[in-house]
Amino acid sequence: MNLTEDRVQTPAPITIVRIEGDVDGSNYRQLIDRVREIHAAGARALLIDLAGVPYMSSAGLVALHSIAKMFQQKPLPNVEEGWGAIRALEDAGKSGKQPFVKLLRPRPRVSNVLDQSGLLPYFDVHTDEAAALASFVSAG
Repeated sequence: MNLTEDRVQTPAPITIVRIEGDVDGSNYRQLIDRVREIHAAGARALLIDLAGVPYMSSAGLVALHSIAKMFQQKPLPNVEEGWGAIRALEDAGKSGKQPFVKLLRPRPRVSNVLDQSGLLPYFDVHTDEAAALASFVSAG
């Protein structure tokens, strides 16, 4: 997995994290740790570009959920709990969309995983980068 980031200045700054490669049990902590650094540096709006992600395991779902919780200033799920972290995903999907982390261009296979996990309703998902960036402005 390779991560790159851009910061876009709209009325409020938005950080875009672009992921290339699979997100799974071998690297999901790397994603959480990098976004933790971005958040600690002051980012408060995050767009995660998934166009380069052909496969996402349940560990990747836990990473996305953890990142959203981080941006909500809420305690992160304990990723060491295994099934406990997975069960937390179900509760997330029932709570409605959170406004701070949005997803861009997930491939069909990744969208399907998000949908089957119940996590899709938790994220605002976009196919167009300009529209995704504009959605942060209109939400704020």
